Order: sequence, then C-alpha cells, then structure tokens
Amino acid sequence: MNKNKLTGIIALCVTVIFTMSACAQDHKQNENRLKNINVAANSSVLLNNQDSFIPVTKLAEKKFTSINLGFDYQVSFDSLLNKYADVKSISAKKYADSSTYNDLADDLKYYTTIIITITDQLANDGKTLNFITDVAKHKQVILAVFGNGKALNSFDNLNAPIVWSAQNTEEAAMVVPQIIFGGIAAQQTLSKGYSAKYTVGSGYKTAVTRLKYTVPEDAGVNTEGLLEVDKIAKEAIAGKATPGVVVLVAKDGKVIYNKAFGSHTYDNTIPDKVTDIFDLASVTKVTATTPTVMRLVEQGKLKLDTNIGYYIPKARNTPMNNINVREVMLHQAGFIPYIPFHNFVKEGDYSRDSSAAYPTKVADRYYIKKGFFSDFMWPKMLNSPIKTRGSYVYSDISMYVMQDIVEHISQKPEEQYVRDNFYSPLGMHSTGYLPRNRFSKEQIVPTEDDQVFRKTLLEGYVHDQGAALKGGVAGHAGLFGSANDLAIFYQLMLNKGTYGGEQYFKPQTVDMFTTKQSNVSRRGLGFDRWDPDASKKYPSELASSQTFGHTGYTGIGVWVDPSRGLVYIFLSNRVNPTVSENLGRMNIRPRIQDAINRAIDNGRK
Repeated sequence: MNKNKLTGIIALCVTVIFTMSACAQDHKQNENRLKNINVAANSSVLLNNQDSFIPVTKLAEKKFTSINLGFDYQVSFDSLLNKYADVKSISAKKYADSSTYNDLADDLKYYTTIIITITDQLANDGKTLNFITDVAKHKQVILAVFGNGKALNSFDNLNAPIVWSAQNTEEAAMVVPQIIFGGIAAQQTLSKGYSAKYTVGSGYKTAVTRLKYTVPEDAGVNTEGLLEVDKIAKEAIAGKATPGVVVLVAKDGKVIYNKAFGSHTYDNTIPDKVTDIFDLASVTKVTATTPTVMRLVEQGKLKLDTNIGYYIPKARNTPMNNINVREVMLHQAGFIPYIPFHNFVKEGDYSRDSSAAYPTKVADRYYIKKGFFSDFMWPKMLNSPIKTRGSYVYSDISMYVMQDIVEHISQKPEEQYVRDNFYSPLGMHSTGYLPRNRFSKEQIVPTEDDQVFRKTLLEGYVHDQGAALKGGVAGHAGLFGSANDLAIFYQLMLNKGTYGGEQYFKPQTVDMFTTKQSNVSRRGLGFDRWDPDASKKYPSELASSQTFGHTGYTGIGVWVDPSRGLVYIFLSNRVNPTVSENLGRMNIRPRIQDAINRAIDNGRK
C-alpha cells in the first residue's frame, strides 16, 4: 500500500471515529467506544462560562480559527469543530523559531473567535501562556485544556471560557468541540480544587442545542444492523447507478452513520469524501425557496391565498395572474411541467468568452447573452398555458415563480437571502449557490459530461439547464451542499424550527408546510411526503406516514421521519458521465432508507 493511500485511510478513521465507518463496524467495539465517549464527556468541565458564551451561538457574526500549538489529537479536534462551523486551522509550528508568538497573533486580526488547545505540558511554556493572555485581551478566546488539571492553575487570571477534560485521548479531543458547540451538554463540576479560582464545585452546565456525532449504539441502534447500507451503496456503484455515494443518518439528534463510497467519476481518481459538495437539484426547492417562503409567511409579508399578479407585476396580463401562491406551492397551479430552454439557444446567443454582451456564466467557457432570462425565458414561462389547474402536476416553473415572488418581497437575491438567514447562522458553511466562487473543483462532485448543450464536464455548475441559463441561481435548482449541512438543516425541521439555541421558524409553520396540505395529492407546501398508496412504496416501503422531504434529479434524497427521530441524507451523482436510470431501477435510495428503518426498529425491540 502506498504512503498516500495509507495516510488517507488513517485520516478517514480519525475524522469519523464517532460515526460508523470502515474503521468501526463491530457492535462490541462500538459499545466500548461509547463507554470511552461517555467517560470523556463525564470527565469534562466547563469553566468561566459566566457570559453563557458556550454553547456558541450567532455563528454568522463570528469568524473562527483553531490554533494548533502541538496537541497530539489536533486533527480530530479540528475535524469535529468543522462539523459545526467554518473553522480555519492554523499551526503554530511555523512561528516556533521566534521567541514570541507576536507574528501568530498578528495573523489573527481577521478572526473574532480563537479556539486554543493546550495540555499540561504546553501550559508549562511561558511563550504559550503569554500568547494566550495577550490574545484574550483582544479576541474572544475559548480554551480547550486536556490533562490531569494541573494546567488550570496557569489560568486563574483568564476570564475566557475553558473546557477542561481530564482525559487526553482521541475521544476527549472529539467530545470537547461538541461541548463548545452544543452537540454534547456540559454536566460536570470540579470534584476537587486546582487553584484559588478553580475550586471544588466550579463549573457550568449547558444543554444540547446541535447535532451530536457518535456511534449508532448511542441512539439504541446496533452497528451491525447498518451494514446493509454499505452493501446497497456498493451495489449501486458496481451496477453503474452512480460513481459515488455519501449516506448520512441522524437519529434523535445524533449523527450515527456518515460514510462515503466510490469516487467522483468512474475513473476512480478522486475518492468520495463525507465532506464533498453535491449538486442538490430539486432539493433546492425545499432547502432554499420553501424556507424563504416559510419565513415570509410567518412575518406576514407573504399570503398563501393571494394571487401571483399581486406580487409579480409582469404576471398581471398573463394566464398566471389569478393563480394563488398556495396552488403554486402544492404544484396544483396548472403549469406545464418543464420548458427545455436549452433547445431554444441558437448561434449568437452564447459565447465562449465573457463580455458586457455575454455576462452570464453557464459553465466553463460558456456565457449566455445579456437578457436571455428576462427577455426570453421569463416571458415564456409567464405566458405558458394553464392546462391542469387544481390537479397535481409537478412543475419546475412553480419555483421559478416563487423565487421571483420572494425576491420582490425580501428585496434581496435568493442566494443572499438564504445565506444570511439560514445557512450562515446554522453553520452550513459548504451550502449555497455558485460553489465555484468559493470552493475548488476537487471539493465538488462533477455531474454530467454534457456534450450536447455546454460541451464540457459540469464541475460546480448546476446540471439543470434552465437554472444554468438563469446564471446558476434558481428557485427549483442550483443549490450545492454537503451531507452534514443537509443534516443540520433537516434536524432544524425535525426540531420544529429550532437549532443551535436559536428559533428560525415557529413549530406551527413547520407543521403546516411539512404535513399533508392537499386534497388531491400527498404533498405538503413545497415538501414532498409519504404516499398513502401502499403500492407505490414511496419514499420507501417502511417509511412512516409522517415522512417528509424531497428528491433531486442528480441522485439526491433527503427524508425526515419524525416517528423515528430520523434524518436520512443520500447524495450521489447518478448523471455522471451521462444520465442513468439505474439508481431508480435498482431502487437504491428506498432500499437504503428501509435498511436504516429496520436497524432503528430492531433497536426498539
């Protein structure tokens, strides 16, 4: 085995030690690991939390960095931090030759919140202690201390929060970040005194506010019951249903399985990782546009029973004028399902280089002419025939319409609205539109090798042709994100609107949008749901009647089952290198969902 491959395996084991992985698939092993997790949690004490800074809130207002001063388990520590927020890791090693850490302190000027790991040994170093004292004067510092407690004596003059763990282990390094962000509650106080300040009984208690990352046994699920998920995922790849798969399972607010299979393409050059960013296709509808609608409805700015023309001036002299918003959200407005706009692009409408005349980037070396959406696509949608009003006909046009409505009301582009109101505050730092503006190609799983329309492999450009021609930001498609980010968002939905100590929606709003709202279909408002027709077995045979979520054309599925406390995320790129129907033919998404359901149900017996 070559060194790079071995390093990758070690990194995988380190970063997913708490979730089911190739490194831990044995029930007994994970029972022992859970004991170690609990020991680490029960030997950790939160100090100096008089301002209730821990668990951290208001993530959008903070910029985090984690300082590595030489802690043995820093990789694990930083990996867990990044489950909750975008935390930049900085190693102090390159500053080691200096007699002070002044240059390091200077490099922290753009960060608001500095997380520093330290051990008993490191606490004996005057240079390190001076650095911590100095930074704490100017920044919000969070100190993670590992060891027998002697180090605490060095911080009597520090008022910044300290999370102290009596353990100096891998598990402790993965528990402490969760205490910092609220995945694990701080419950202990000091059983003995360590200094004049840190006396017997010192310590603060907190509540769980975010997802916990742990082993299946922590949620009453036998690890071995989830091995069927591995088997089906591997079957999908072997059957050419998709080059790669990422599956995440959260049960009762605990992420118990998060695993990647296969590669970005069938060339096997880049293995899939749990942190990879996927084209979410129609999951955009319920992760971007629908929550925006929910927020505006709550604020009384958008009325579900008001007509489209009230909100969209251009719609007033079109067939859409009198249709109400509720009908649009239920896919009962009578819109035709789809308009193949890319088939209308002719020579002269696009260019291989950008310019004032061709400003809209559709893909690498493909720019559409100015006004193509506003002058051609949008009028064509507004004036499309209304044929099936009152019946359920799933239509992408519905969310083009809703995007325009919410942008009129909010007076902000949708990509900015969802980032500012949801993704940044929630810590969903990989989710958003136009990912190539923020991430490298290697972090984004490619979709189709499009040789018909754009003549290129789509890497970080939306697969949906209409959304692409609009510039990559549309109400029905264009969102990209990772499994962990989606787990955060759908845990928020499962929590009925609360996450990270903040309320994003009222419980009744979540209930209204996610429960059945139509008398002619299974749908909620925006959300897809369990189908009462047992012959359809949708979204899976064992899914409960409470299940809601959505699928995406690129091979995506997100489903929430409140009866089981379940969030199920399935990410794939089944359209690579070109569209394949094998994912549906092999019933991959439903079979994995039912393997998860069986594992949960067996744990209840």
